[in-house]
Amino acid sequence: MKVLITGASQGIGKAIAELFLKHGHIVYGIDRQPSGVSDGAYVHYVCDIRDYDNLPQVDDVEILINNAGTQNEDDIDINLKALIHITEKYGLHENIKSILNIGSASAHTGSEFPEYCASKGGILAYTKNVALRVSAYRATCNSLDPGGVLTPLNDCVINDSALWPQIMDQTPLKRWATPEEIAQWAYFLTVTNKFCTGQSIVVDGGESINLHFVWPK
Repeated sequence: MKVLITGASQGIGKAIAELFLKHGHIVYGIDRQPSGVSDGAYVHYVCDIRDYDNLPQVDDVEILINNAGTQNEDDIDINLKALIHITEKYGLHENIKSILNIGSASAHTGSEFPEYCASKGGILAYTKNVALRVSAYRATCNSLDPGGVLTPLNDCVINDSALWPQIMDQTPLKRWATPEEIAQWAYFLTVTNKFCTGQSIVVDGGESINLHFVWPK
């Protein structure tokens, strides 16, 4: 199938692109950075997803994965407004099979930066809106909401000897996900899955259920 992935140069987006290529799909990537993927079936466009007038022409996208995002850097414009524009441009047509929005567990907990939480929370509502509209094409739309993932964007805490143990205390499984693990979820939700739609799947190692309940022993 023809797959379009935003934020495909590194981290989760790169892992998703590589997994789809491994399974024989044709993959297009959009990112502000040069390509980190090496495969003859991959086409990469260096472009900011906010640059609406210069987005590439990619017709008949069958799977759209909105992965591009940022933390504490124009979060509303990048994580939400641009995601909406990308979806309206590439995802709403009769050949679409599945749309997946990469959200965040923070949309459910309210943790992290205020605008980041708001931007990811908006994705939850927009996912349901799109799911209703693409159902006319028998297509699905869901959001995949990871907790901590071992990506370059998170190196500032992964490599912090003081903060990292505190973070692990918040995570029942005592580890973060790899980009490849999140890619497996993305593949399942867009290729294997044909019926689950309008849902937000939290994959965070149990962090969001760790409420630190305190009671006398």
